Parts: sequence; structure tokens; C-alpha cells
Amino acid sequence: MVSPAPASRPAPRPGPLNRLTDVPGLRVGHAHDAHVRTGVTVILPDAPATAAVDQRGGGPGTRETDLLDPVNTVEAVHALVLSGGSAFGLEAAGAVTTWLAGRGVGFAVGEALVPIVPSAILFDLLNGGDKAWGPAPPYAALGRQAVETARNADGAFALGTVGAAYGATAGDLKGGLGSASLVLPVNPTAAGPPFTVGALAAVNSLGQATLGDTPAFWAWPWAVGDELGPRARPAPDDPTPGPTDFAFAAPARANTTLVVVATDLALTKAQAGRVAIMAQDGLARALRPVHSPLDGDTVFALATGRVPLGPEPLVALARCGMAAADCAARAIARGVYEADSVGDGTSYRDRFRLR
Repeated sequence: MVSPAPASRPAPRPGPLNRLTDVPGLRVGHAHDAHVRTGVTVILPDAPATAAVDQRGGGPGTRETDLLDPVNTVEAVHALVLSGGSAFGLEAAGAVTTWLAGRGVGFAVGEALVPIVPSAILFDLLNGGDKAWGPAPPYAALGRQAVETARNADGAFALGTVGAAYGATAGDLKGGLGSASLVLPVNPTAAGPPFTVGALAAVNSLGQATLGDTPAFWAWPWAVGDELGPRARPAPDDPTPGPTDFAFAAPARANTTLVVVATDLALTKAQAGRVAIMAQDGLARALRPVHSPLDGDTVFALATGRVPLGPEPLVALARCGMAAADCAARAIARGVYEADSVGDGTSYRDRFRLR
């Protein structure tokens, strides 16, 4: 007797914007300085969001990430800040902290309110922009501009050469800011509300997002629709990808890919940490090499808590982590695909004549 074929299940689909902000309750704002070739991106939850971090690069630059350890007291954050500028860029988070405090937002300590604003930076100091800012780096002003933009955002936000990735590079291509999302059922075999997973990536990697000199993306198997353009998939006559390029010249700069993954599931801090760990696999799918001594690769996870995990929480958590890794890979490749050329940084679409 032949067993009946299993019932077909709907494939996960992107949210309506195919961006991090498909997760309800999140806003994103950018600011950049074209003369300096740098920028800032702020992720602003409507309400405090559970948060975690997983940091694997060898050259990180971060602020207030220790408090995201599950053993520490604070459970939720009021904003996340991604910035260019290396250590100078950490000033952006201070400006966002002050902006939030001025609006009565923060973690209550007696009568005091302390906004919780973790941050991570990427290195863009050698990209040809004018970094002779003297005693006044631009990052505090950019942080205030980015959070104001986030407050007034309607969900959509720009991709490519914007925000924290304005001055970024990705291997020998211009880096950029990308985003992607997926909507999935909590329980694929029963009725119930779906949940959403989104990712945002500021791509400033040592590694290549493409397979050698071809336009094919390492992340092509996870692409949805035409989000990575018409040449994302390897052509039949392309060289077989594999370990053939171990010899590479390290550029005279540091790097870093910064990723934020988010979901509307009701996760604990420890569960959000597991999602951040799983999402790191998305970096490995999209870039080669990754997590190198020259990268500060960091993944934040946010959970807004609007959808319960359901009767099988471990299964739902695993599905969320899988989706987060897929979205992270797509967001990284999409950031490179959407970038525009700036100075000596040649964009993917200019390199491969897709304009």
C-alpha cells in the first residue's frame, strides 16, 4: 500500500516590505555624511524589546553588550545603534541615550531613568572621506538625526549606501545596508497566528559576498524572488565554488558586518540569545571568509513579544533561529546588491553592468 503524500505546506514568504520593520513595533532611521563617507543607523522599538547579542569577529567595537548576557539584570533595550567611524562612532549611542532620556524613556533606577542603548561599530576610516574632524566627530549629530528619522518613519527605510553602511566595503565591492524578512506559522500543522522574522545588515566585510569574480552571490540559494537581481545564481559555466582562494591580501583596514535580527515572538533573553547564535550561520552562508581576526562581526537579536511561542516552544524557537539565519544571509547579499558606487568603491551593479 502506498502511503499518501504529505499535505503541502505553505512556503515561508517575506513580509510586505521585505525588511526588518515587517516585525511590528520596530522603526529604523538612517543618517549619513557624504563628505566624511560615514553614517549611523538606529533601530527604535515602540516599547522596550527583549535583546541579546552574539559577537564572533576578532576586532569588535561595542557598547553595553555585556548587559545583554542572560545572567545580568536588564531584560530589554530601548534602542540599538549601528555606526561607522570605528571607536569614534560609539558617540552616536550616547546621543541616542540622551535623546531618549529627554523623552522620559529608560530603565527606572529609583527616580532616575537610564535608557539602554547597546551599540556596535564598523571601521570606515580609510575609505577616502574627510576624517579630519578635530575635536568634534560627527557621530553624536548623526545619532540624533538617525533617531529622529526613526521616530517619524512609517515602516519602509532605504537600502544600499545609507546609514551605518554609507562608507562600507565588502571585499572588493562597495558594501551596503540590506534587509529581509519571512513570515511563518508558529505551528505548521495547526491553525494559529503567524510570526515574523526580519534582519538588517550593515555589510563592511573582509570577505566576498560573491563567488570569486562572478556576479553570483554565496547567499543565492536563500534568495526570494528577484531581491538579489537577475544574476544572483551561478551560471552553468561559472567556476565551481570551493576552497580555491585561500591566498588573499589583507586590506589595510579593519572590517565588520553588523546584523540585527528581530521577531515578534515572546522570547526570553536566553531564547533571544539562541536566535542570535543561530543567525550567525547566515553570515557564513553569505560571506567568505567571515569571523576573521580583521572583522568585528556582531549579531543582535530583538524580540517584541507579541506572538506566543505556542504548545511546542522549543520547536518554534528552532524555526525562528532557522529563519533568522536565512534572513541574515539574504540581508547581507541584498546590502551589497543595493549599494551604489562611492569614490573608489565600485558597486555590484556597476561592476556587473546591471544599471
